[in-house]
Amino acid sequence: MPYVPVPKDLTKVKTKLMFNLTKRQLICFSAAAVVGLPAYFLTRGAIGNTASVLLMIGIMSPFFFFAMYEKDGQPAEKILKNIIRFKLWPKQRPYRTENLYRTLSKKEVPTVDAKQAGRRKTPAPKERKKPKKCGKTA
Repeated sequence: MPYVPVPKDLTKVKTKLMFNLTKRQLICFSAAAVVGLPAYFLTRGAIGNTASVLLMIGIMSPFFFFAMYEKDGQPAEKILKNIIRFKLWPKQRPYRTENLYRTLSKKEVPTVDAKQAGRRKTPAPKERKKPKKCGKTA
């Protein structure tokens, strides 16, 4: 009986269109062929076969990168867009949050117990002055 492995997480499964490639890979590979092959055929007579192949590989490699690279479910152009947006645009916060604890500490409301209602309030003790240090200072 044949055995077919079924992945546990079906969200990571991508539909294949042709030649076991996704639509994104087909578009990027065909764009690489459209750009790279004419560059090879036009430059092979002038600079030689080896240099022309290396030039073609250099021209086609970004298309292959965009077709294949994916990190955390995001394709390469989204990652590059986020990096460029983070590096180039000014770092401004669109809003400022309010510190709830700071506002509560500024607006302390004294509570009155039944025992303390009849007592007279005593003033807070004065702060002691710090003694001056004797000796040489650096």
